[in-house]
Amino acid sequence: MPLITHEDRAYALRILYSVPDDAWYVELDDVADNRTLVTAIVPDEDPAREPTVCFDPEAGHREVPYGVMRWFMEHAAAEIRTSRDWMELRPELVEIIRELREEYLGLIDDDRFPAVLTELRAGLPDERDLAAVLDAAFGRNPDGSVR
Repeated sequence: MPLITHEDRAYALRILYSVPDDAWYVELDDVADNRTLVTAIVPDEDPAREPTVCFDPEAGHREVPYGVMRWFMEHAAAEIRTSRDWMELRPELVEIIRELREEYLGLIDDDRFPAVLTELRAGLPDERDLAAVLDAAFGRNPDGSVR
């Protein structure tokens, strides 16, 4: 859990996945109060759902230092890039990636990779799309190495 301090106050970052929401949660916690202050929700399966930022209404008014909030937002932006960049590809590729992620739950082991690679090469409209699809669906390069 990454930590940052500001004027002797510690803040922690927690990143977790919510299966019911099909979304990553990036949370900024006040360590001393053991309370979540801000949550960025990053849907990773449905291109129609946009990321959102929520403040905990039960936390009441809390001052969050600018540097801490910026640190949190940089992590949230990185999660958005990792989870959603593929949604900016052509619609037919987005659909292929969505189906692959659903079928393989976003993971593919080394033993299955050659068969999936063969299937992808046969099904992609353009061979040049292979790297983008493999990266977005499985976090891999065409040679099988992990990004």
